Amino acid sequence: MNLHRKTSVTAPSLTASTLDRSAFDAIAATHPDVVIPLEQTPDWVEFERALGRSPLGIWEYRDMAGALVATASYVHVVRRSRESVVVVNGPVWFAQRTPAAERVMMETVREQFRNHPTAHPLYVRMQVATLQAPATGPIEHGWYEREIVVDLTPSEAGLLKSFRPNARNSIRRAQRNGVTIEHIPREEWKNVFARELFPIMQETAERDGFQSFDSSYYETLLAVLGDHLRLLVAYRDGIPLSWLITTEYRGYAVYYFAGSTHAARSTFAPYLLLWEAFRTLKAAGNTACGLTGIESANYPSLANVTTFKRNFSKNVVVVPTTYDIPLSPVRYRAVSALLAARRAAPAAAGGIVRRASGLVRRSESGRVSPTAAEM
Repeated sequence: MNLHRKTSVTAPSLTASTLDRSAFDAIAATHPDVVIPLEQTPDWVEFERALGRSPLGIWEYRDMAGALVATASYVHVVRRSRESVVVVNGPVWFAQRTPAAERVMMETVREQFRNHPTAHPLYVRMQVATLQAPATGPIEHGWYEREIVVDLTPSEAGLLKSFRPNARNSIRRAQRNGVTIEHIPREEWKNVFARELFPIMQETAERDGFQSFDSSYYETLLAVLGDHLRLLVAYRDGIPLSWLITTEYRGYAVYYFAGSTHAARSTFAPYLLLWEAFRTLKAAGNTACGLTGIESANYPSLANVTTFKRNFSKNVVVVPTTYDIPLSPVRYRAVSALLAARRAAPAAAGGIVRRASGLVRRSESGRVSPTAAEM
């Protein structure tokens, strides 16, 4: 599929084509030093499909000389107010990620989905290192922007010594409090999660003010991606206090999901649990573990978990911010204004709804536009 850029864009376009599993594996094998997030792999595509979502495949992008520039895995998302295509924790760059290269990539992607046979998105959402046209927004943020990454290459003693004194003391206090860590056997994951761990996730979400997925999401994750996961639980006197799920792919691990009870905090269970996870991940050959998001300008609500995660490393990694690439800029601005008004002042949104809906209808060419009620 050769995608041509508009004449107003002077840089050459990229050639985009889909990858099957064998082609993806070949690319991964020839680029061992590139960190490929699990979310950008064929296994994650299968997970999305098992959830009932609509993945659009993994695509490669090559320059005019045939050199690989990037890959991206897309998911088609349909909501009442808009249709979009989302790249979760990607794209993955194999060439140098310059502002000019990113612009060519974004323009190519925009043309790709303007001509897509089944998806008609308002925008494509992906990570962009340098904000520039055509990227804008986003309508809402979709991925963290900073994370702590723990180096697992030192010896266990060296790794423990690298933690802050508070973390080392908390690990010892958890041991004195009778906390034990269990690696849940894979054949027991679904039952243990549904019976013992999901209630802890619900408690965590209510306490910390976020909305968790329902239990079936985590159970599907465990079932489909089990080759890449570990499930560890901290117990005291047979009662679960906290749990975590880690992912592993090509030597890079991620502390992906976790939950804890109020009692876990008083027993320091999460510290011992994460320490055991580090030891296990290191022994399995992983060289680093990402602790996922910490506080940033767009995510001030992560302040509490930031305090906990900073105990284990000073290494803060900046993650490219997620932006939107509108396919119809006029309609995108209309929908964005409508959604912003609804969030800021629902009672006063009526007039904006009518104006935005008119812009939406006028901006469409040959395609039925959603009405205000459908937004």
